[in-house]
Amino acid sequence: MRRWIRTLSLVLALLGAAHAFAADVPEADAKSVRAVIQAQLAAFAADDAKRAFSYATPQLRDMFGNAETFFAMVRSGYPVVYRPASVAFLKPEIDGEVLTQGVHMTDAHGVLWLALYQLERQRDKSWRISACQIVEAAGSVT
Repeated sequence: MRRWIRTLSLVLALLGAAHAFAADVPEADAKSVRAVIQAQLAAFAADDAKRAFSYATPQLRDMFGNAETFFAMVRSGYPVVYRPASVAFLKPEIDGEVLTQGVHMTDAHGVLWLALYQLERQRDKSWRISACQIVEAAGSVT
């Protein structure tokens, strides 16, 4: 039992240390990141696959190959991202050149979701989306 408690304590300490390395995001970067995500969401709302695809990193674009494949994946696998009923941005965190932006979203049924976007700074200093994970949050909006 003591060994388990020590192991758990060590894991919690390491998680705390990892969080401590995440720095505050400069306001200009926070605004740029929000604008990229909002622009991609607007492209999804307009069914503009090419424009939505343009906000992904080159590596993500290479992985999907084309805008239509990417768009189909988002439409079927991430319906709340494809058509959110509401969007609220959380405080972003940055670790090196990777920024994580949490976004609370509700779907058409009022279910709450947390979308965790990862963005990477490009050579031209712009931000592009490299990943998005979604998890259902507790509760719903009525």
